[in-house]
Amino acid sequence: MRIDDLKRIHGAQPFRPFTIHVGDGRSFRVNHPEFLAQSPSGRTVIVFGRDDAFEVIDLMLVPTIEVPNGQRGSRKRKA
Repeated sequence: MRIDDLKRIHGAQPFRPFTIHVGDGRSFRVNHPEFLAQSPSGRTVIVFGRDDAFEVIDLMLVPTIEVPNGQRGSRKRKA
């Protein structure tokens, strides 16, 4: 996943909830823009759940982000 892809999806106006899929099969729904925080470098994100639980995710381990209309952002590997 490219950091710029996540910034574009997260900053979309109007905001649309999206799901971050990680390589081990887990997924994390971002229902509101305030439920996602990025590190200063942008490589690490924290996704907060409704019950104040959270997950720390390295974007290098994210193959796709799913947005409601079916578009996906995907990580592009460098050769």
